[in-house]
Amino acid sequence: MARKITTGDGRAALAAVAGAAASPDAAPASRTDTATAVRYLLQLLVEKAPGNTVEVRVPPFGAVQVVEGPRHTRGTPPNVVETDAATWIALATGGEAWADAAAAGRIAASGTRADISALLPLRP
Repeated sequence: MARKITTGDGRAALAAVAGAAASPDAAPASRTDTATAVRYLLQLLVEKAPGNTVEVRVPPFGAVQVVEGPRHTRGTPPNVVETDAATWIALATGGEAWADAAAAGRIAASGTRADISALLPLRP
């Protein structure tokens, strides 16, 4: 992640995404707001659990490595979590439980350390 997202920008993007999701008549959140919200939440995850053991991917918006432990440097990491933007935002903000998203097939998690449910929600 190249540039740090300010708390104000991150919260504004989260509010825009939440507002769009709250009403069935509302227009969907803009791609920019969605991208900023995803990246802000990934940034908070890195701050909460720094490390290089688990790669969290939210294509096409971002990917980070988190959780202390063995460092991964080449190829596909042994511990990977991948999900879509809406699911990531819901998980990170407490709108959905990890177990529910996993049971519904909205999380792809591989590796013995890929369950990051103890780190969520992030409470931005």
